[in-house]
Amino acid sequence: MKKFIIIFMLALCLPFIGSAQEFQKGSKVISLGLGLGSSVGHDLTYGSQIPTISAQYEQGVWDIGGPGVISLGGYIGFKSYSNNADIGKSKWNYTLVGVRSAYHFNMLEVDNLDLYAGAMLGFYFENYSGPSGSTYNANNSVGLSLYAGGRYYFSDNFGGFAEVGYGVSYLTVGVAFKLQ
Repeated sequence: MKKFIIIFMLALCLPFIGSAQEFQKGSKVISLGLGLGSSVGHDLTYGSQIPTISAQYEQGVWDIGGPGVISLGGYIGFKSYSNNADIGKSKWNYTLVGVRSAYHFNMLEVDNLDLYAGAMLGFYFENYSGPSGSTYNANNSVGLSLYAGGRYYFSDNFGGFAEVGYGVSYLTVGVAFKLQ
């Protein structure tokens, strides 16, 4: 956990150091992240959970002239909670599959930094398994998520990212790979 906090703090400081790495029309990025906090799930005061694990892809699609680029992409995330009560173990698994779009702010003159904000329309799949061994899909739903984030590139193709928002996790940090 200490390493995670140190990496996150470094990611917050890195925008102040730094070759231009604007997100452009045609840019393609794959990101892998771990998320903390969540808007899905149950309040398990005596349970456990894993951080959200996510993968996302986005591509710059529209150059709107001047200050920015709009991207489109996809997202998949997984979150799990478990509860060991006196009557047995219960487990909730959440999978989110979504379509994202973001506006990338290219008007800032900060090298290696890509700042963006966007929205995602997603479908939440909830799977529950109870103490008796029963399993079922429950509360599957469609949801809208809003987020803002930034990527800092350490090289032409590799960087770190952090996002905040309302969705499968409140804070996500991870690595980004620029394909083009």
